[in-house]
Amino acid sequence: MEVRVIPVLGLPIIQPGDDLAALTVEALSSAGLGVRDGDVFVFTHVVVSRSEGCLVDLGSVRPGARALEYAEITGKDPRLVEVVLREARAVRKIAPGVLITETRHGFVCANSGVDKSNVPGEEVVAPLPEDPDASARRIREGIEGLTGARVAVIVSDTFGRAHREGEVNMAIGSSGMGVLRDRRGERDLFGYVLRVKRTAVVDELAAAAELVIGQSGEGVPVALIRGYGFEGGGDGCVSELVRPRERDLFL
Repeated sequence: MEVRVIPVLGLPIIQPGDDLAALTVEALSSAGLGVRDGDVFVFTHVVVSRSEGCLVDLGSVRPGARALEYAEITGKDPRLVEVVLREARAVRKIAPGVLITETRHGFVCANSGVDKSNVPGEEVVAPLPEDPDASARRIREGIEGLTGARVAVIVSDTFGRAHREGEVNMAIGSSGMGVLRDRRGERDLFGYVLRVKRTAVVDELAAAAELVIGQSGEGVPVALIRGYGFEGGGDGCVSELVRPRERDLFL
């Protein structure tokens, strides 16, 4: 199997209300690529949040007492901390320069996923979409309606990982494919029966997409992954990947 990861070029700066599906299809058509059955699209959360108007101007934010306290510990802008706390259902870790939270979606990440990178406006930040799975579904339905092709869509963000330096792109929303590939019961090269193997395929695809999306000014908010051969037949939700607290070994 040969898999291609293709940057979707030629998109405008996305504004609130923009139709990501239509703009993506138009960009691919202009590039002579089109859309095919089995294509997987990976959209950065920032571009999805911008299209949905999920933006906060820090100039309009008045930090509360808790935000002021945490800002003093972390050294972060207290207005940003206030937005982070609004997006969180729990604070997991706090230290100078670090604020790790559990978002209302259940994701454990820095700053509740609130992002300043690639957001127009000096004091404007982009929280995660309200419902990333629903966002992915709307975009997928838009692309399929315009092209007639059966596709999958992933919304991604960059997360750190326990016990590892660096960050990796991961899925926060998905539609049109299973998020896990259950390989239990399969046999390996030497006939051993796999008993615990479940692959988070949407995370693998999100990480692959970052190779062409990048992080610092490349202006590529969408990647097309072609040739993967995903398992369709339903809306696998990224919530399936969130480990319950009682099984979280890193609390």
